[in-house]
Amino acid sequence: MGTSSAFGGQSGGTPLVPSWLDDDGAPPAAPNGAPPDGGASPDGGLPADGAPPDAPPAPPVRPPVPPIADPTRFSAARNNFSRFAGSGGDDRRSLGRAVSHYVGSSAGGARTAAARMGSARGAGSRLLGFLSDAVARGATEALRALNLDGLAGRPIEEIFLGLADYVCPDGGSIDEGIAREAFIETIADLAGAGITDLDGLTADQMQTVFELYATNAIEARLCNDIGAKTVTLPTDSREAARVQAQLNDFIRRGVADALTTARAAAAALTPDRVLAFVGRIYEQAFGILQIMGDVEAEGA
Repeated sequence: MGTSSAFGGQSGGTPLVPSWLDDDGAPPAAPNGAPPDGGASPDGGLPADGAPPDAPPAPPVRPPVPPIADPTRFSAARNNFSRFAGSGGDDRRSLGRAVSHYVGSSAGGARTAAARMGSARGAGSRLLGFLSDAVARGATEALRALNLDGLAGRPIEEIFLGLADYVCPDGGSIDEGIAREAFIETIADLAGAGITDLDGLTADQMQTVFELYATNAIEARLCNDIGAKTVTLPTDSREAARVQAQLNDFIRRGVADALTTARAAAAALTPDRVLAFVGRIYEQAFGILQIMGDVEAEGA
């Protein structure tokens, strides 16, 4: 709801994890479309693949098309979230059911939900890597490593705005828009969290900043998936703000619990482990959110 990239919602028939979310590892094709090793053998005989010289080039290997998911998988989450929103935030059972259905059915479980975070995983790892460097070596050195030393000493909001293109490069896809909008929301949240100076950033403050980002990213992903434009929101602006605040708080509790269980791993992070760590945090957070949703739905 708090993201400008919101749209009408995923169609139920789209794959659980679109193939374009993780296509960085695909091998590049040769310029003429032939396989990279499709040339002739050194002795002038047949090519290494055994095909005659005048044979048409083999088609490039493509990843399999992801299976189509249940076309009705978003319905329960949308209906329950509409009931929660229509109550002005009073119907907590419907909020619990909405979140539980989203993780368990709409997204296909915690692991698949984490995979669906796409660009937000990469953005989260770059943000956490920068913050970890700032804690270890100071803000000036961390910024210098990114050729952004001109931002040193500036207000923290200006520094983070200057980091935006590094943390979440702007792109045209909804996935990239979610990552970037979550980062902008995080900048707006810094003052309320009491984080006003990047110099002297503590490990606890680093965790808080990442917690804010992951919360905003999950909220934006959920709202875009179930369709912010298809959910009936209160017409009263104060009630609408209360609904959004409750959803954000609910998600943040799940993220905070996931980070608490991973505190030791966070303290020992190295640059080559950050992305895997962020992926695990998202997966654990979604698992916790599903459990929290089930408890809320039972009225406990």
